[in-house]
Amino acid sequence: MDKHSITVGEIDITITNPEKLLWMGITKADYLHYLTKISSQMLPFLHDKPLTVIRYPDGVNGEAFYQKNCPEYAPHFIQTVQYHDHRAIICSNLPTLLWLGNQAALEFHVPFAPYQSEQPSEIVFDLDPPSQEAFYLAVEAAKQIKITLDRLHITGFLKLSGNKGLQIHIPLPQNTFTYDQTKIFTSFIAHYLVEMNPEKFTVERLKKKRHGRLYIDYVQHASGKTIIAPYSVRGNQNGLVAVPIEWSELTDELSPLQFSMEKVLNRKANPFESYEEARIVQPFQQILNWLIGQEKNNRL
Repeated sequence: MDKHSITVGEIDITITNPEKLLWMGITKADYLHYLTKISSQMLPFLHDKPLTVIRYPDGVNGEAFYQKNCPEYAPHFIQTVQYHDHRAIICSNLPTLLWLGNQAALEFHVPFAPYQSEQPSEIVFDLDPPSQEAFYLAVEAAKQIKITLDRLHITGFLKLSGNKGLQIHIPLPQNTFTYDQTKIFTSFIAHYLVEMNPEKFTVERLKKKRHGRLYIDYVQHASGKTIIAPYSVRGNQNGLVAVPIEWSELTDELSPLQFSMEKVLNRKANPFESYEEARIVQPFQQILNWLIGQEKNNRL
């Protein structure tokens, strides 16, 4: 087995088989280079989040498996926490990120709250079209949500899912709202979009009943559920990235195929740069109070 070592600070990370192909034309060494270069942008969204990874030991053409529990052979520098029913890895630094990359962890999925809390620190809308060819439906849905968020003075951040859809992140004040409270908001937005465009959008969970419409997944926003982390690569044939983009990039020409690892590394801006600042000033409580008032009035 071909072995190399990378030293980060005082920590040595063993790299095995760096020339192994994980995607067509992309080796493990290439992937670790991507993780190193993108780490300053990616790690803030992994920080203190119990991690679920999808590993592809033989690359994307081989079998994959989910890993929630930290394996017993993990080195001493890997931080873990007891999270629900398992011992989860916390990836808050570059050595952990590279060790996971060496394990062929290609997808990084995180919950909506840090391990210290059961209250969500963000809302995420997952806009899931029936196919990559129907990506234009995700673009249209995202534009409609942006108009609504602007009217409510809520700041949302846009990213590609890395597969065939788009996701809208809304940062929230820490330890302030419950999942039951955020569901009032997500349900309102999702059903409003469906009411406005019933022929294009749906909240129907069963794929066979969607009939070619885009699925607005708000049910997934719940305790124990996860979302693909910003800047994570996906285990698809093209090695596409769940990359944050500017709202100004939301055009009819936008395509997930534009965002490989190499192209993401060449991007200059970080569209999620003001994420933490937005968290503090969101007027979410006022919106929630209004929605609760509307619900009471409808029951009268």
